[in-house]
Amino acid sequence: MSEGFKSGFAAIIGRPNAGKSTLLNYVLGEKIAIMSEKPQTTRNRIQGVYTSAEAQVIFIDTPGIHKPKHRLGDFMVQSAVQTLQDVDLILFIIDANDRFGPGESYILEQLKNVSTPVFLVINKIDQLHPDKLLEKIDGYRHRADFSEVVPISALQGNNVDTLIEQITGYLEEGPQYYPEDQLTDHPERFVVSELVREKVLHLTEDEVPHSIAVYIEDMKEREEGAVYIAAVIVVERSSQKGIIIGKQGSMLKEIGKRARVDIESLLGSKVHIDLWVKVQKDWRNSRFQLNEYGYSEEEY
Repeated sequence: MSEGFKSGFAAIIGRPNAGKSTLLNYVLGEKIAIMSEKPQTTRNRIQGVYTSAEAQVIFIDTPGIHKPKHRLGDFMVQSAVQTLQDVDLILFIIDANDRFGPGESYILEQLKNVSTPVFLVINKIDQLHPDKLLEKIDGYRHRADFSEVVPISALQGNNVDTLIEQITGYLEEGPQYYPEDQLTDHPERFVVSELVREKVLHLTEDEVPHSIAVYIEDMKEREEGAVYIAAVIVVERSSQKGIIIGKQGSMLKEIGKRARVDIESLLGSKVHIDLWVKVQKDWRNSRFQLNEYGYSEEEY
């Protein structure tokens, strides 16, 4: 580790679907946070680790702040708000195409209660005319005192290097918390379950809402070097189970096929994956089931 090495924690916060997970995956060069066109995709605080010769930044991708409708929603919002108190820097990401609304107003109210430096990160600038971008920046500068305003395209990588440089400039000298080749503090089982959940969201579109969870029942390396994974997809209604299984199991097979590609890339080995679907009514309002599926309230 070089002299003058910097390190710190940066929270990525914003409305659902602003591009938080996309940014995290781009910075790390590896998919550890799932992406979906549906809002409220991220449920846990995903911790990603970026390491260079000069610094180590631990990014925390928080669940999108929204009005909760069930215990799971309460968990997600509580997780996001708590993060603001525990980091060295906050990245407030907005979608350049979205109008300022109640969601942004609520987040800015939360930010008034913290002394942490806040960057306004305007995402998806590749979809916006430069004149409109200047209007967007001016509108937000009148609403809050941001330490920096950085326009980016997380999907294409535009200006992301500049964002990393500015983040590093705000960090103080500190230790290297994680080995340089470690990208996340989450166990492989968690990331694998998230990749399966992402494929369910992609393939079922609007037919199955966010009333699904995925947990790994078994994961082990076999003698031939391949990894065996048994995953369970939890839904709230029998009709949802039928949609996920599909005609003669076609949908479930496609979910497994697509998940296997990402999981093999993550693990660097061949993967055999078996999927099951289980109905657990109203699991999002069950404290026991939330803990069982990895959404522990005790951490917060």
